[in-house]
Amino acid sequence: MAVTIGNKAPDFALFDTEKKVRSLTEFLGKKTVLAFYPGAFTGVCTKELCALRDSMTRFNELNAQVVGISVDSPFANKAFAAQNNLQFPILSDFTRTTIQAYGIVHDGFAGLTGYIASKRSVFVLDKNGVVRYAWVSDNPGVEPNYDEVTKALASIV
Repeated sequence: MAVTIGNKAPDFALFDTEKKVRSLTEFLGKKTVLAFYPGAFTGVCTKELCALRDSMTRFNELNAQVVGISVDSPFANKAFAAQNNLQFPILSDFTRTTIQAYGIVHDGFAGLTGYIASKRSVFVLDKNGVVRYAWVSDNPGVEPNYDEVTKALASIV
């Protein structure tokens, strides 16, 4: 079932790059951008997460944080975060339970039968974890509209 605007975002318990379990509840209290990306070290994913990294000054002004999530291992995510100087949490959904809960499963990613990744998706949550903006792409080659993400954050009181 897809996550929709106005609904509370499903909680999760995912490993970060230091193999520490992180949950959505710990990010409550600030506006949050959940950026699901299909795969570390791929061209569009790198561009997207670097664009979010480069927007952090503006996001901080809006009392917002970013959390990146992929199905990659914590080890791959750690190398990806280090290579791209990502200073926000990068979480591993290697069990694929979170992308299922959010309704953003991309089966057969990159033409690999049976390989499941996340659809490129962005959810903007208010400080209580309610979804205020949702964007999901069936095309992994398309980046989100970063201006829309910033406007969504700015519109949350």
